[in-house]
Amino acid sequence: MATETAGQPQTTGPAATAPARTPEVRPMRADARRNYERLLTEARTAFTEHGTDTSLEDIARRAGVGIGTLYRHFPNRTALMGAVFQGEVDALLTHARELADAPQPCAALVEWLRAIITHATTYRGLSRALMTASADDSSGMARCSVPMREAGGALLTRAQQAGAVRPDVSISDLMQLTNGIALAVEESPDDPKLADRLLTLTLRGLKGDNR
Repeated sequence: MATETAGQPQTTGPAATAPARTPEVRPMRADARRNYERLLTEARTAFTEHGTDTSLEDIARRAGVGIGTLYRHFPNRTALMGAVFQGEVDALLTHARELADAPQPCAALVEWLRAIITHATTYRGLSRALMTASADDSSGMARCSVPMREAGGALLTRAQQAGAVRPDVSISDLMQLTNGIALAVEESPDDPKLADRLLTLTLRGLKGDNR
């Protein structure tokens, strides 16, 4: 229906709603891109050497920028962590795709879980952050945890369809368990075989009664 206001026809109803425009994402200026890359490089080094709770002010100083510049690129610590670990996550997602057609679905799942533990224990504090992020999809670490759950879910479903894993096992619980193993390994650096022992116990719990 049409009405007139000040002599101008106006349309009301659904037709009056203009389609939403997707905001344009402007590319970074060259200097901003350099700052971004330096921050990622220094954060990766600092997280490796000192853990994920290292000082953000120190990371900014090492990158040669102010703390305000760091926060403009990464509004909080988890956002910075998510950006730093994106490369490792991409590698894990690629590995999951490579295992998608493995002849032994349960072994493929366990191999991928072992790779997650190796990744998580590279940076002290990462496993704890991933455990927290798994319950909060709005977290800055969600860019890591969400696709990981999806990739792991596909491997888990295949193992369940093959009858090698109990049907009541969920990928969320399995990812939490895996991060818990990584945390235990992080806290026991003098026990290099701990991860394999705990994964063996996990595998026994995953299998059905007839396996």
